[in-house]
Amino acid sequence: MDEPRGRRKPPRHLADLSLAERVEHAQELGLPGFRAKQLSTHYFARLVDDPGEMTDLPAAQRDELVADLLPSLMTPLRTLEADRGTTRKTLWKLFDGALVESVLMRYPDRATMCVSSQAGCGMACPFCATGQGGLQRNMSTAEIVEQVVAGARSLARGEVPGGPGRVSNVVFMGMGEPLANYRAVIGAVRRLTDPSPEGLGMSARGVTVSTVGLVPRIRQLAGEGIPVTLALSLHAPDDELRNELVPINTRFSVTETVAAAWDYARTTRRRVSIEYAMMRGINDQAWRADLLADVLQAYGDWGWVHVNLIPLNPTPGSKWTASDPADEREFVRRLEAKGIPTTVRDTRGREIDGACGQLAATEE
Repeated sequence: MDEPRGRRKPPRHLADLSLAERVEHAQELGLPGFRAKQLSTHYFARLVDDPGEMTDLPAAQRDELVADLLPSLMTPLRTLEADRGTTRKTLWKLFDGALVESVLMRYPDRATMCVSSQAGCGMACPFCATGQGGLQRNMSTAEIVEQVVAGARSLARGEVPGGPGRVSNVVFMGMGEPLANYRAVIGAVRRLTDPSPEGLGMSARGVTVSTVGLVPRIRQLAGEGIPVTLALSLHAPDDELRNELVPINTRFSVTETVAAAWDYARTTRRRVSIEYAMMRGINDQAWRADLLADVLQAYGDWGWVHVNLIPLNPTPGSKWTASDPADEREFVRRLEAKGIPTTVRDTRGREIDGACGQLAATEE
């Protein structure tokens, strides 16, 4: 998806560049190339944000390098906490005033960052707070990465209950449609998984990229050679309802979308997650559970998929509400009876406007 013409771009940042590009840039500034590697170590490995701590860089060169390769990208406006401080949602203001959100969720065995990839979203799903605001712009690779680095700093410094830690998982499930900002998102995935000091050195298996079903981009992602988990936001097993809930379905049908997801699983040998927001009286009927199982089983039962049911976090004044618990249990029972592994997502942050886009919408 192209940027609107005339829009200013975010400042170039170290995280936008590969290590080789950073070295080349330092040399263009008349500095030794190894200075770029030192700066990369401070940013990605040591998680330093104070230039005064970069004592291995000569002061004059440090100021020039930091100004050129570590510009300020985003300013925290608000941070809300839930779950005794282990869930932290941050509202960020970008350089041009756009607002985005990220969420840090710490569990006993992992710490997950949920990041935004666009300011707003152009997919127009009617039950989604972000989708109702429209798309403002794509985020840059560095703006996406900076959300994760900010969370990593908080964990490393012991600011989150549980003692010092590290980010183990990143999910592209914040504001925006990740595959509509393909180039920047793939750049961010590479920065997250590149070995330190080129990147954060995370396992690709700890990264999940969500999509409402941009079929050509799903197929492109399968060929990248980065075995991230694909999460397909399906929300309905039939075209009639999905056309209403996920308007892109009028371009790529349920059959086409699920086929692309299956091809992704076959190519990467990574199990695909089917995201399904449970909405009372809309998509939670027992017969739709049976139909969903049939749609997924059409490609065999070799464990290529699992269903992640999401209790809807309703937006204020919306007609879309969470399913009755009894209907949710029956939906799970029907799927499992047909051999589809199913989980119900742990809903965190409900009391802090947990559904993405709610905090930004309130601020605006």
